[in-house]
Amino acid sequence: MDVPRLNGHDHITRGVRAATAPLLIAMVITGSFTVIEFVGGLLTGSLALMSDAGHMLTDTLALALSFGAMKVAMRPSNEEKTFGFLRAEILAALVNGTTLIVISLLIFYEAARRVLEPPEVEGPLMLVVAVLGLAANAAGLYLLHDKSKGSLNVRGAFLHMLGDLLSSVAVIVGALLILFFDMRIADPVLSILIGSIILLGAWRLVTQSTSILLESVPGHLKLADVRAALQTVEGVVEVHDLHVWTLTSGLHAMSAHVVVEDRRVSDCAGIVQQCEEILKGQFSISHTTFQLECRSCEPRMCTLDPTRPPQ
Repeated sequence: MDVPRLNGHDHITRGVRAATAPLLIAMVITGSFTVIEFVGGLLTGSLALMSDAGHMLTDTLALALSFGAMKVAMRPSNEEKTFGFLRAEILAALVNGTTLIVISLLIFYEAARRVLEPPEVEGPLMLVVAVLGLAANAAGLYLLHDKSKGSLNVRGAFLHMLGDLLSSVAVIVGALLILFFDMRIADPVLSILIGSIILLGAWRLVTQSTSILLESVPGHLKLADVRAALQTVEGVVEVHDLHVWTLTSGLHAMSAHVVVEDRRVSDCAGIVQQCEEILKGQFSISHTTFQLECRSCEPRMCTLDPTRPPQ
């Protein structure tokens, strides 16, 4: 038996498919330059450069993870996975965010050690490698910018690369300070700045991913507003047991019990249609489930009560 597809699922799947090519190209660019930057960090003795290389390595892995998650997310729903595999992207975003937090903490540790004993750093080569890294990161950001607006998974990869671009800028500044003023302490200090930027973006990514996995109400919505909008439909008396959650980036779902005035069942189709139009037009909720109840129905029979045994 075929499983009905979610409303809006085709649109989301097309968006996922369109983002795979930029992800793959960005992964090749980032992976290639990771090796160059790591070797440059070893030759110059720059922690900032090696930190950036380590960050670029995780970028490559993050891009690979995002790419794989997108491939999984495009698989159709089935009898067991009735919502499909769209949450694979959210899981990938959570893993990417957690990895970034660990990396930032490691950078803080090594930077603190180097603040006490600043090592010798080769400024000119450090500057050259950092400029090349900036160019590589800029290319990756350009490829992912548009796609990052519609996918939390791609946004995770985008944040990885944005952190790298800012890291490259910091490394360039550090190289100039070392080259012209012999400020060796600039290297670990700027590494701390890089780690802070990474940590901030990672924390936001983890909280957003966790919120979706816990099926929280989407941040841009308020249940009171949704309930009030539904109750403007003629014939609707009350809305209760209202739940709104996010399946994946850009695809929201809702279920609710809607109490209507006593009328023929055939007349209720128009009420459901109006409710669906309001939810899609005002709140971008495309997947909806309504349980209609007549006003004379006993509320205790329709209210979610985990302590009451099944009837």
